[in-house]
Parts: sequence; C-alpha cells; structure tokens
Amino acid sequence: MKNTIYRYFFTEFISLFTLILISICVIVWIVQAVNYLDFVTEDGHAFSVYFTYSILNIPKVIGRLIPLVFLISLLTTILQFEKNNELLVFWTSGLNKIRLVNFIFIISILITLFQLLLSLSISPSSLNIARSVLKSSNITLFPSLLKEKKFNDTVKGLTIFVEKKTPNGEMLNVFLRDDVPGNAKSKTIIAKKGYIETKGVMPFVKVGVLTEQNFLVLFDGVIQTEKKNKKINFLKFYKTDINLASFESKTTTYPKIQENNTLSLLNCIRPFLDEGKIILSERQCRARIDDITSELNRRLGMPLYIPIISIIVCYLLSSRKESKYYFLQKYIVFITAFAILVFAEIMVRYSGSSALSSIFYYSLPPLLILLNYQNLIRIFKFENLDQ
Repeated sequence: MKNTIYRYFFTEFISLFTLILISICVIVWIVQAVNYLDFVTEDGHAFSVYFTYSILNIPKVIGRLIPLVFLISLLTTILQFEKNNELLVFWTSGLNKIRLVNFIFIISILITLFQLLLSLSISPSSLNIARSVLKSSNITLFPSLLKEKKFNDTVKGLTIFVEKKTPNGEMLNVFLRDDVPGNAKSKTIIAKKGYIETKGVMPFVKVGVLTEQNFLVLFDGVIQTEKKNKKINFLKFYKTDINLASFESKTTTYPKIQENNTLSLLNCIRPFLDEGKIILSERQCRARIDDITSELNRRLGMPLYIPIISIIVCYLLSSRKESKYYFLQKYIVFITAFAILVFAEIMVRYSGSSALSSIFYYSLPPLLILLNYQNLIRIFKFENLDQ
C-alpha cells in the first residue's frame, strides 16, 4: 500500500517537474536566442551557426532552472494533494508524515544528482562545443553587413567604408583599413570598385576537400603600408584579392571559465591532475583564481541547496487547508525557500573570495537540513513514527 502511495506521489511530482522545466526552459531559451541574433546581424555568422550555438546552450539553461523548478513543482504537488484531500487519505491509511518527508528528501537527492551531472559534465562540454562552433565558422553573411556610407567593423581589426553599392553587388569607392592586432604593419587600401566573391579553397589540413571562403576583390587602387619606423610605402594595383577568412569575427572565440571542463578548473586550485588535461595556463589560473573558485562552487555547491528546499516545503504537511493560517503558511513556505535560493545564488558569486566563504557556502545546506529535519520531527512528535 505504502509503495503504491510513494509511486503515485513520485509520478505526479516528476510529471509536473518535467512539464514546468520544459515550459520555462523553452521561454528562457527563446529570450536568449533573440539575444544571440547579434551573431548574425552584427558578426556575420551563418544562421546554421546561430541555431547550433543556441541549441548547445540548452543544458546550461536547464541547470540554472532546476532549483527553482524543483521548488515550484514540489510546492504545487503538495498543495494539489491537499486540495484533493489525498494527503488526508495518506494519513488515514497509516502513512506517517515523517516517512513521506524522507521520501521527498530522497527525490531531492535524485534531482541533486541530475543537476550535478549537468553542471559538472554535460553543460561545460556543451558550452565548449558551442564556442568551438563560433571559432571555426566563417563570416558567411559579410556581404550583407556592408552598408553604404557607413564604416563597417564587423571583422576584428578590419574597417571598411563603401560609398555606394549597386544592385548587382558591386561596391564603388572602397576604403579599407587593416589594423589586425599582432601584425607588424598596418594597411590602408583605397579602390575605385570591388565586390565580394565566394571561392572554393583547398586547405592544407584537408587535401582534396574544398571549403567556401569569402574574398574581397578590389580594382584600380592603391595600398598604403605603414611600418613600425613610421615610413609609408605606396603600391598601386589593378586587381587584388583579400581573403576574409584570414580575419576573425569580433565574437569572443576563446573559452570562458564556465566553458572549461571541471577537471581543468580543479587543476587551478590543486595541480594534481594529468598535465595533458590542463586547458588554462598557469598565468590564467592566477589571474582568475577567484572566478574559477566561484564557478566550481556553483557547479558543486548550488545543487546541494535542493535538499534543503525539499525539507522547507515539507512544513506544508504539518497543516490542514481548513486551518485559518493555511493560506498564509503556503506563502511563507514559498518565500522562505525562494529566499534560500536567492541567498545561495548571491553567496556563490562571492564564495571564491576566501576559503572561509567557500566553507560557509558548503556547510550551510547540511546545517539547515539537520535543524529543520529535527524541527519537523518535533512537530510530528504526536504521531507514531514507527509506522
């Protein structure tokens, strides 16, 4: 009988949890996807790159939403059971409240393990692949980003001015400034006309495979080269081709901290791992040690606050809907649990500032769980806990 009740409760909860998680995830993902449109409209990446990058960010969205969705789902499940008098059926059938609390706590452990899997492995790997997609993509929409009588700086270190564009794609009176960081000399190119041409190029790394790349073809112009000694050389040309694939988009292509795997971040804290798995350099580790510690605490510590949410919500089992304080209690429980999540989110941002902050961040969940669990036992002390 009790196994049937537990199975029924778990089925109702997990169905609601999945529904709410998918619904909110879709909304948040759509909002983020709109922000990612800058990759197309400003940086010139293809729509396929945009969609791939957006989809690969879904595990990150899911991981961030799980604690809040767990709170809403568990709270709604218990309130719905109370509304339908199903909890009363549970109690009259001999089910002990503290046993149901234990079962809910076990569910929270399963959700915690799921979030740990996402935050420690799936999400960083997915984000790293997404960044690799941006890094390896060509600026395929570059021709459509060039506007008349406007300085276009979509490509890093490259500024292009076009006085006029004809319907057939030809550009008149083209000004180009090449200031790519790291180059020994800067170039200024002035041409009477030009156009963007897509050519098939055979890279050295994949012999026999053609890849399409954009070339800026210019006619009747002059190249002004400025060297480090401030001398300027002039070179007239009838036709010249500039491979735009040699330039980078302004989009950030190096992995951010949240996109590095967990072992590499741990290596910054304690260098005991295989050197072949290190992604961050020693200089990067020292420069961003606080941020790295905070990111590790987010991955490892944030899921630990889910069990305490389950214990807080279980206070609803101690009252009946006929009570005059029931209406107020459910809001108090929600606000308290939500405040704990907000506090955990704020604390994780500053947990990397010192070892004491990290210790406090990790020690708070078990302490709150122990105190509140003992308090629930005290509240249910008039019941037969052996049943």
